[in-house]
Amino acid sequence: MKVSRAQAEENRERILDSAAQLFRERGFDGIGLNDLMQAAGLTRGGFYGHFESKEDLAAQASQRALATNRAQWQQQAERNLSAWVKAYLSDAHRDHIGAGCGLVALAGDAARGGPAVQQVFAEGVESMAATLASQMPGGDAAERRSQALAMLSTLVGALLLSRAVGDVALSRQLREAARKSLPVAAG
Repeated sequence: MKVSRAQAEENRERILDSAAQLFRERGFDGIGLNDLMQAAGLTRGGFYGHFESKEDLAAQASQRALATNRAQWQQQAERNLSAWVKAYLSDAHRDHIGAGCGLVALAGDAARGGPAVQQVFAEGVESMAATLASQMPGGDAAERRSQALAMLSTLVGALLLSRAVGDVALSRQLREAARKSLPVAAG
């Protein structure tokens, strides 16, 4: 049975939303096409009507996750950067990988991924750094960019390590040390 163009687009959006969450939770290799399509409420047979390959889906789902993160970052950071940093480094963010920062959840997969995925990540890092740079204190554009890249690296690294250690106390210490190291968020 042929689906309408509108239904096909809706199906594609469901696949991307499901994949963005599931790839963050399980990684690119941690879930197969059957499970991805089932999570979207579809069968595997329709996959290739929407995407060229699983890597194509990984790139597009990563782009979706990072765009969602960027929009959230921009709204929250513009209101109160210190409160946003606290929320970013919170227990809740550490524990909810599927809805959390795509940079943290997927960086390892992207490092082993193909050029399309790595390009999406480069664009995501640039975009998030620009969002943070607009909130950095003083200095010229190059200095604010440098501060933003350092802050981004600190936040992503701290959250990644805090998820990896399996020790609640050490996890908190990592995130607290990162928060305190950021002059714009130390308050």
